[in-house]
Amino acid sequence: MEAPDLKAAVRAAASVGLTAALIEQPYRVAGRRSQAPAIQLDTSWVSAVRQLKDRELPSGPLLVGGRSAGARVACRTGAELGAHAVLCLAFPVHPPGKADDPTKSRLSELEAVTVPVLVVQGESDPFGRPPPGPGRTVVLVPGNHSLRGAAEIERIIAEWLAKQL
Repeated sequence: MEAPDLKAAVRAAASVGLTAALIEQPYRVAGRRSQAPAIQLDTSWVSAVRQLKDRELPSGPLLVGGRSAGARVACRTGAELGAHAVLCLAFPVHPPGKADDPTKSRLSELEAVTVPVLVVQGESDPFGRPPPGPGRTVVLVPGNHSLRGAAEIERIIAEWLAKQL
């Protein structure tokens, strides 16, 4: 929740007139470092987003996104939530050091998204770099998985969001 790239995404959304909500993953709230299974992450995410849509978010197009594991969750659940676009910050294509093992690739999660996708990825991210694809824009920024260039990230996201409206 305190990651500079997430804060940049919130500022970018506000700059184009969108409301943004950050959702903490349940395993993080519980103080654990290891993730729950994907089905549990996805179920909690869908529930939280639906509650926000019903109670707090203004009507209009829904754009979902996240950083790292949260980006994977957004990709897997975007269709179910009726998302109009997906934002992925530091999408983990594969575990570090596993680029040559096709069984470890998570690219299929990203490729399954049928709405516009923006991926902001560090040039030297040990989790890999996804390729551009149909409806998918990949922007490389200096750095690794941490994505510390908040001003540049904010600009990139704001420009992309403006095109989605």
